[in-house]
This record gives sequence, structure tokens and C-alpha cells, in this order.
Amino acid sequence: MKAVHRLTLVWLAGGVALPLVSVAGEPATALPLIQVTGDRWQSPASEVLVPEPVARLAGDASVSLSRMGGRGLDPIIRGQGRDRVDVLLDGIRVEGACPNRMDPATSRLSSALTPLLDVRTTNQTLRWGPISGGQIMATTAAPRFADGVFTGHLTAGGSDNGSGSIINGSAALGNERSWVRLAGGHDKADDYDDGDGNQIRSAFTNREGRLDAGWTADNGFYLQGLLRRQQERDVKYAGSGMDAPKTDTDIARLTLGSPVGSGDWELVAWQADVDHRMDSVSLRTSGMAMVTDSQTRTQGLRLTLDQTASAQTGWATGLDLERNNWEAERFGGDDLAMLTSVIWPDVDRDRVGLFAEASHRLTRHWQLGGGVRYDRVEMSPDSADKPFGMGMMSNSAAAIYQQVYGTTELEQTDHNISAFLDSRWQFKPGHALEVTASRSVRSPGVTERYLASWSMMPAKRWVGNPALDTEKHHKLELALEGREGALSWRPAIWVDQVEDFILRTRNADQVSVYRNVDARLLGAEAEVSWHHGPWQLASTLATVRGTNRDSNSALPQIPPLQFSQTLDWHNQGHQLGIEWQLARRQDRVDLGSGQDADTSPGYGVINLTGLHPLMEGLSLTWAVDNLFDKTWAPHVSRANTDPFNPEAIRVHEPGRTLRAALTARW
Repeated sequence: MKAVHRLTLVWLAGGVALPLVSVAGEPATALPLIQVTGDRWQSPASEVLVPEPVARLAGDASVSLSRMGGRGLDPIIRGQGRDRVDVLLDGIRVEGACPNRMDPATSRLSSALTPLLDVRTTNQTLRWGPISGGQIMATTAAPRFADGVFTGHLTAGGSDNGSGSIINGSAALGNERSWVRLAGGHDKADDYDDGDGNQIRSAFTNREGRLDAGWTADNGFYLQGLLRRQQERDVKYAGSGMDAPKTDTDIARLTLGSPVGSGDWELVAWQADVDHRMDSVSLRTSGMAMVTDSQTRTQGLRLTLDQTASAQTGWATGLDLERNNWEAERFGGDDLAMLTSVIWPDVDRDRVGLFAEASHRLTRHWQLGGGVRYDRVEMSPDSADKPFGMGMMSNSAAAIYQQVYGTTELEQTDHNISAFLDSRWQFKPGHALEVTASRSVRSPGVTERYLASWSMMPAKRWVGNPALDTEKHHKLELALEGREGALSWRPAIWVDQVEDFILRTRNADQVSVYRNVDARLLGAEAEVSWHHGPWQLASTLATVRGTNRDSNSALPQIPPLQFSQTLDWHNQGHQLGIEWQLARRQDRVDLGSGQDADTSPGYGVINLTGLHPLMEGLSLTWAVDNLFDKTWAPHVSRANTDPFNPEAIRVHEPGRTLRAALTARW
């Protein structure tokens, strides 16, 4: 492995770490946990104890969460997941370090400071890259100072199923223009029980600490930044043959910007390092001892300029640079000292992106927007020739690629051009028709292109394809927004024609491989909400159909029709809510790919939530998940591999769970 230099960010002369989010001089407001942004509406949720923040998206019918254990819920948006879902933490990308996705980017979401979560499904800006499946934007609010110079919170809570516990807090000193904040948290849980009382391997320990601060000058110039460390320990997975005894994440970010002309400019620099270990010996008894050490390093820089040309026209342009490195090696043998696979062969990815976009109001009721983006992506596996194994079984990643695909061209350069055009026409007050057409080009991910997991048994081999073409999405969406008094609605239909869709499947020898196919995804969604006094009723429905056009068969990992119904009551600070989540059975599966565990039955689950102020600055939040103690699992969850619960086809969700937390704010 060549040395990977850690980027040292110079924060400012005094050595003070700076904030991660909004301009420090702007008044901070309390943010809901999930809100509407871009083109997606999300039901607000109470600030209650959850194993990880991404679980709050479970109420969105267009989002499915794939479970492998107690942590690491992996989001699938409109039937597309993994590398097709971008996750940005306060505008920066943090890559996972596990080849098996024990630590998707959403596991980096902060539990100490609850982030605002936005789900975006359509290109209406290209500054963070093109959307192929979806984007999840997580934003952490700056501290809010009321009358004093000190503010913060302390939360302590627990859950009965799995004996979960959580404590987190923050303390900030300063004012709206200059402040510093320290935050941290610790949450832990044992294995939970499903609705049948079967114990599911899901225990984990997670802790984090962070320091952020901010300063804004009188002329509007601002500095922002963050230092953060997260440690995950002894994370168990029912959907994998290994567990994760240790994962460490270090994140640093620096932001500066200033007003200029009729807008502003902003420069963001960041580094994120993730070190991960998974093995089959620390937390379980296994007949085959294995350990994999892996890491990822990310360095990024983004410069953007936003300008308002007139009352009708605005435009933006920008440049971003990102460098990533992934490395993973697996060891086996009696003393775990024999190298058995170079799973990620020291892969470098260098990306340079340029974008320009604009919006113009043609008339009082008609607005057009559009943009274009170019990305140059270079990838190379620097240790593809490194030998592993012994004697006659000696091999290398390069030899594996040639054996499985017949390719020897390992270094790849992609030139990706993406674009979008958006039209919004308000044809009467409170009613608008929105049409968005876009092209999004995605380079293959590090696993899709370069994974090299080898075994004596072909069915346990998993090999990336260096010869993959880029994936081209051509998407058209029509949405109708309306509001009449207390009633609002938004139905939408969309189609995504994908050229060179990257399909993970199995070849004739049952090796897990990747190849390009042409695919089509069709979907429809509907959102309706009504409010009257303290009552609010909301419904969301989503369905998607994915087809492999080369074989005229189903794409794998496509969720069934999903529906969510919520009823909320608010009065004098008290909140009560009931949620009904339903899913139809899914019979359109691709069993030959190895990605779908089987067909899946439908389910219906009822959840309750509540929030109650006890006195000034002190509140109680509670929730009852899976009220009727059902045994169920989302269609997209991982296949169950727990030898102590062999009946389950997929990793089951928790049975009835009571969660409660006390929060003090000052």
C-alpha cells in the first residue's frame, strides 16, 4: 500500500475549529427532523430514540431501508440503492470502508446533534453531482442563542427491546455571529427480539465527539468548520457471515465565503478517513476464521459562485475536486496471518467536476431552470498484481479480472456529461405543474469495478468488472402540486430509461459478477395532507417497477407498493402521533442474481409517538414501534445468515419496542 497522506486543514490563526453548517451570522431556527426540500415531502417525526438517524426516513413511501443488523441501515430510493444513492453530510461526501456495506454513508449521520434530512429524487441542481437514484442531504443546525451567551441540551433515554440506551448532549458559547460548540453522544444496544421472540444479531455500541464553531464579519465574510470523531464497536450482523468489532471515522471540514456582486461565493475543503475491521471470530463462533481490514480516505474541495442577474434570473457555477482511496485485505488461516484476498486493491479515484446552471422566470406564473455538469473520473487499482494465497492457489486481483472477464485494461477514465431542464407552471393560484427532464451519468463504484473477493468455492466469489461502462440515466418526471384550504396534494409519475445499468448477478459458475444491461424503471407517487386546528392527516404512496430490458425480467431489489398513513395531534406543546406503514407482497424478483432472498409477503405495522413538555426546558419523548408485535422484514433487507435463527428468510425487524427519552434544553 502506498502512503496516504492525511490532509491537515488550517482552520485559522487562533487554531479554533469552525462550524459545519449555516452562516454563523444568520439566525438559527429549530429544524424538524425531516422536512420538504427539492421535490420530496417528508412527514415530521418526534425527536425520539432511534438506533440511527436514517431510520426516520422509514415513513417515506419512496424510501426503503435494507437491514443487515442493528446499525448500517442502507437506503434504497425509488428502487435504487448503494452507489446510486448519494449521501451528503452538510454538503460533503463520506465514503464507507466496508466492501459488504456494513457502514453505508448514512451510518455517519450524527446521533449527538440530530440532523435535518432531505430526500431528493430529481435533478434540480447539479452542484452536488447528478442524481441517478436519489440524494440524502443531512444538515446540522447552528446553535440558537435566545437571550444569553450559553445554550445546549442533554438527552438520556432507553428502549426495552434490546436494552438500548442513549445519552448525548451539546454546549455552545457565543452569539449568532461568533460561537463555539462541543457535542458528544454514546448509544448502545444488545440483540433485539423479533415479533416471534427470536433473538436477532444486532448489538452495537456507537459513540462520537465533535467540535464546531463559527464567525461572521461585519462585511458578511464567514468562516465555518468542524472536527468530528466517531467510534463504532462490536457491531453484530444477522445478514452477514462476519461482524464489525471496530470502525473509526475522522472528519474535518473548513468553509469560507463572502458576499460578492449580486450574490456570494463559497469554498469548502474536507477530509474524511474511515478505518474498518470485520471478522468471524471476535463476536461469534465460526468454522472458518477470517478477518478483513479495510480503509477509505476522502479529500475534497468545492468552490461555488451564486449570482442574481435580475429579479427574474439567477445563475450559479462551480468547480469541485475529490480524491478517494480504498484498500481492503482479507486474512485467514489458523493464526489469521495468510493473505487470502486483496478485496479492494489500493484503488484510487480522482474526480474533477464543473457545473453551471440558471433559472429564469419567463412570466409571472412560468419558470424555467436548467444546468449542465461535466465530470472527469480516473480510477486505478494500484495493488492489483499483489499476490495472495499460497503455492498452486496463489492468485492476484489482476489475474481474477482476466479469468472472469477476460480483461487486462485496469485503469479507467470516464468523461461524464449530465444535464437537466425543469419547468414549473402555476396555472392557477395554489396549483402548479412541474416537468423535469434530466440525464445523469454515473461512473461504476469501487466495488462494482474492482472488488476481488476470492474463494475455493465459486458461489462465494465476488468479482468487480474493470471493463464496465458508465451508467446513463434518462429521466422524465411530471408532478402536480395543489392546495385548497387545509388540503394539499402532490401526485407524480416518472420514468427512468437507463443505458448500461450496472447489474450485479451470477454467472454460469455462480460467481457474483457485474455486467451492463439496458433497464427501465417506472414509478408513481402520491402525497396528500390535511390539517384542521390541532389535527394533521397525511398519506404517502409509492410504487416502482424495474425491468431488465435485455432479458425482459425483473431487476433485483425493487420494493413493492408501499403506503404510509399518519395522524398527528398538537396542542400547547404536546404531540401525539400514530403511523400505519403498509407494503404489498413482492413477487417480481430476480432470484438468479443472488440479490433477492426470495419473494416477500406484505405487512402492516402501526407505530405510536408522543412528546410532552414537563416544565420549562424539560420534555419527555416516547415511541412504541410495531405496536402489535408483528414479525416482518422489508423486501430489500439482507438475507438472514444467522445460524441461530435459520427460519428467517430476511433479517427481521424488531418486535414491539418501547422507547423513551428525557431532554433538557437551556
